[in-house]
Order: sequence, then structure tokens, then C-alpha cells
Amino acid sequence: MRFFGLATCDTCRKALGALRAAGHMPQVIDVRADGVAAADRAAILAAFGDAAVNRASTTWRGLDAAARAADPADLLAAHPTLMKRPVIEADGVWYQGWGRDVQAVLLG
Repeated sequence: MRFFGLATCDTCRKALGALRAAGHMPQVIDVRADGVAAADRAAILAAFGDAAVNRASTTWRGLDAAARAADPADLLAAHPTLMKRPVIEADGVWYQGWGRDVQAVLLG
């Protein structure tokens, strides 16, 4: 299991704590500190499309109109913190966010 998030994100910390309490030991990738590999970024975009970009984030609000119009792959490459998080890859399946649906699958 791999966990893509931010160390400063409350939802990411809550999700990571719950996963660990359930016995999972995910590999944690901090998207700000570690970045997101091109292959992972492509897989995330394939799984979630434009929904992979968090248009409610502080980073998004700081972009000008031209930057916002860029391709999602280019946006996430230039600004990995734009990714909606957490993103969790477990057994080849990608999950986004920490809603009840994701919790039900990953926590049982």
C-alpha cells in the first residue's frame, strides 16, 4: 500500500493514523517533499481524470487563468500539492480522498 499526501494535511494525518491502527503499514509519499513520479502521476490521472486536481486548494487559488487552463498532467507535474488527497494505491487499485466509501474498503 502506498499513501500519497501531505504531512501538513489534517485529512491525510487522520487517514494515515486510521490505516496504521488497522494494521496497514503504507509507504508514505509526501507530495511536497518527495514529489510524485511520472508513472504514478499518469496512473492517478488515468484513475481520476480531472478530478485529481483540487480546485478548492490554496495552490489553485494562487494560479492565474492561463495556468488553470493547463493540462491536468502539466499542472500536477508543476504543482504536486494540487493533487486531491490522500491518494492511496492498494493492490493496484487507486483510491482518492478519505470518505466513508474509501474507509469501508480499506479499513473493512
